[in-house]
Amino acid sequence: MSDPLSTPAPDAGAGPSVAWSDPQRERAFQQWLAAVAGPHQLDPASLRPASADASFRRYLRIDGAAGSRIIMDAPPDKEDCRPFVHVARLMTEAGLHVPRVLAWDEPQGFMLLDDLGRQTMIEVVDPQQPLANLPLYLRAVDALVGWQLASRPGVLPPYDEALLQRELALFPDWYLARHRGVAVEGKLRETLDGQFRLIVQRNLAAPTVYVHRDFMPRNLMLPAAADEPRLGVLDFQDAVHGPVTYDIASLMRDAFLSWDEEFVLDVTVRYWEKARKAGLPVGEDFGEFYRAVEWMGLQRHLKVAGIFARLTLRDGKPKYLADTPRFIAYIRATAGRYRELAPLLQLVDTVEGTAAPSGYAFGRV
Repeated sequence: MSDPLSTPAPDAGAGPSVAWSDPQRERAFQQWLAAVAGPHQLDPASLRPASADASFRRYLRIDGAAGSRIIMDAPPDKEDCRPFVHVARLMTEAGLHVPRVLAWDEPQGFMLLDDLGRQTMIEVVDPQQPLANLPLYLRAVDALVGWQLASRPGVLPPYDEALLQRELALFPDWYLARHRGVAVEGKLRETLDGQFRLIVQRNLAAPTVYVHRDFMPRNLMLPAAADEPRLGVLDFQDAVHGPVTYDIASLMRDAFLSWDEEFVLDVTVRYWEKARKAGLPVGEDFGEFYRAVEWMGLQRHLKVAGIFARLTLRDGKPKYLADTPRFIAYIRATAGRYRELAPLLQLVDTVEGTAAPSGYAFGRV
């Protein structure tokens, strides 16, 4: 075992590689770090950025006697860390590989976590060789089934009609009105309202389980330890209790990665078989289940197109909007497959100036 690191002086700085826009928050962080560095054997001089996400959270990495750790910086006036802590406990109890909360200053929004590794699943996926990625996706399926098997009603917020409608509203409010400059009124408004009611109705018909809500390769980690078979799971603080179709739709219709339908079907049917054998409510007819996954994916794609526009226009993060064409392609592919969704397809084609899709390769139409 390594020798314990010495406790830093109270004025130990965060280092030049970590920038702070608020001097008061920087001072609070330095004081917090000074207090936890000794008990957790951390080296404050090693502090550096790890990553940021689409919210106001950011993550720092710091070295210690027991290896590196992650620090979450989540301003409490913008982020509530309590759901993260709650869901982390649920996932740990379900047998998933998630960060342990080692220290938490709830009033100030500083948290010390396990470091699950430095490579996300998306960093090692080969987009040109779908089948070469199958073992990784099956590990993701194992994590998903384990999470869903732990489901209990009344533990997580419900993914109900009100939430589904709020999410769908992001598409007209931010993508159409703010990004495309389309007036969402009259016939267009009527068309959207009718199509949204249909989408919500279909998705609420699905059985409910725990839903990660952003279960995709960008939020799955290759474990640092060679003897750890489980993928690490991150970014789970928005988990809800909702449609069993949601997370598999999220995994296979990714925000940042597209697959041809052959691979999407392959992984989805393998998930369905494993889930069915485990007793999860996925039904006995794969075709029916797959159609439900498509409808759930459509809701997510409409939502994310709106979110990516909002991240660009409101939050100054334009990199997300570059992936919006992927979501428009997802939306058009699903809308083109179902007659009930013909009005949505026509609306999107009018806005985008595109023709109806001639194929259904997700993201590659």
